[in-house]
Amino acid sequence: MSSITLLALDTSTEFCSVAVYRHDPASGTPALVVERHLDTGPVSSTHILPAARDVLREAGITLAECNAIAFGAGPGSFTGLRTACGVAQGLAFGAGLPVVPVGTLLACAEAARALHADTQRVLVALDARMNEAYWADYVWDTAAGDWREVQPPSLDAAEQVCAPDAAFVVAGNAAVAFGDRLQASAQAQAVLADAMPRARYVAALAARAFVRGEAIPADQAMPVYIRNKVAQTTAEREAIKQAAAKAAEATQAEQAERAKPANGPEVR
Repeated sequence: MSSITLLALDTSTEFCSVAVYRHDPASGTPALVVERHLDTGPVSSTHILPAARDVLREAGITLAECNAIAFGAGPGSFTGLRTACGVAQGLAFGAGLPVVPVGTLLACAEAARALHADTQRVLVALDARMNEAYWADYVWDTAAGDWREVQPPSLDAAEQVCAPDAAFVVAGNAAVAFGDRLQASAQAQAVLADAMPRARYVAALAARAFVRGEAIPADQAMPVYIRNKVAQTTAEREAIKQAAAKAAEATQAEQAERAKPANGPEVR
């Protein structure tokens, strides 16, 4: 595939983040990213579809021109993860597209490398509330041009987050949230509190995953929970279904609107 176009969504934090990502690897030019990154608090669900329409319009494309829809799958806010998953499913169903789930901690590592191009090792640590942190350890594989997982996403008290055995930076907001309790941050070369999940980084990771053939059918998309919660409640499953249905309806309505004649009398 010479080029790839993605719509990416992330609502795993207090931000509603949506981006269109277009890249032609053969061109040697940077990817084009059109993004909306909005501090919406707990009401991302009311902003995500308008934001998606805005970035598609600004990029000059329709949803049907995308190759896939990517979303931040988790870990993160339970409500936020359900929102992104449900909307990604609904848009994908409506447009006949696959989806690409992306880990939110991995998106933080991608953010760290985007902010500091020479970053090779990243300890990601996000505030998970309840005096715990989501964390993972990644190393940049130069030969593969992608991240390699050293420590998979985990949930522990801040004091139990382990420092890597090589020079590293800390990405994410846990160092700010926990201070000295995140003891690993004292050993870091730098603390990048702004290296957080957002749509542009989800999209960049998803583009590489798509090329590797890791896109999946929309009905297989699921949030990634790490906290001791092994199954979704009935209400949670219903929330995902409702978000998916709303997104699918919006996509179908837009397609129907585009199919109408631009001018002329109605034909009966």
